[in-house]
Amino acid sequence: MKEKELTSASGYVFVVLGILLWLFGGMFASSNAGALAALTFIAGVIMTAGLTVINPNEAAVATFFGEYIGTMKQNGLRWVNPLYRRRKISLRARNLNGQKLKVNDKMGNPIEIAAVVVWNVEDTAKAVFEVDDYQKFVEIQSEAAVRKLAGMYCYDTIEDEDATITLRDGSGKINEMLEQELNERLERAGVAVLEARISHLAYSPEIAGAMLQRQQASAVVAARKQIVDGAVGMVEMALAKLSEKEIVHLDEERKAAMVSNLLVVLCGEKSVSPVLNTGTLYN
Repeated sequence: MKEKELTSASGYVFVVLGILLWLFGGMFASSNAGALAALTFIAGVIMTAGLTVINPNEAAVATFFGEYIGTMKQNGLRWVNPLYRRRKISLRARNLNGQKLKVNDKMGNPIEIAAVVVWNVEDTAKAVFEVDDYQKFVEIQSEAAVRKLAGMYCYDTIEDEDATITLRDGSGKINEMLEQELNERLERAGVAVLEARISHLAYSPEIAGAMLQRQQASAVVAARKQIVDGAVGMVEMALAKLSEKEIVHLDEERKAAMVSNLLVVLCGEKSVSPVLNTGTLYN
């Protein structure tokens, strides 16, 4: 079922006609023409029963004895067949602030995740007739999409170093995939997702402490690795300079001692206190 437009007439003309019919009915009643007065009053009521006020970003779905007739989207006071049953639907953008869900990521780690979805009704016919309650449908499908997305990717690259996309990805790929997944799921209900993004992401409390220690340890290891790489480069440069300018000639044992001392100085976490050797390396 697809939405189709229902053409409606301006309601102001029918307001005037209804008032005139009621006035004539009063005149007939005063002249003892009871039957004619009753018919005129009933005609006035039927005339005004077809009036509908359509606000901006609002629509009215019309049915006639169970048959879908069309959707009115013209703003203002409109008039259609009084026998049409009309149901109003808001076309405004709405926010869905999803609840925190406890799920497992790709590696099986329990995490907490929540999403914010901005959506609106795009096809009123599908929203009314294809699903039982389109607002509840959006809530349930949004939760299902978040659970599916969380199970497809790791929380961070610490869990999978080869992963190109993670839940903590800062490039917005996760949000794009979430929006695409939601649009596919909600198309049946005539709903369009304007924006979807992860609003909360954290490890579950029972493993949060252990994961924090793991992240800190990984950061320390990465920092020490960078320090060692830099220190080795500086030692290589120092040995090359000494050899190039022939300041001193070192045998392999003295080179090893010098490298050891330089690495201690460059890689140490605290300031190194110099020790003066008044003898020789061999005494």
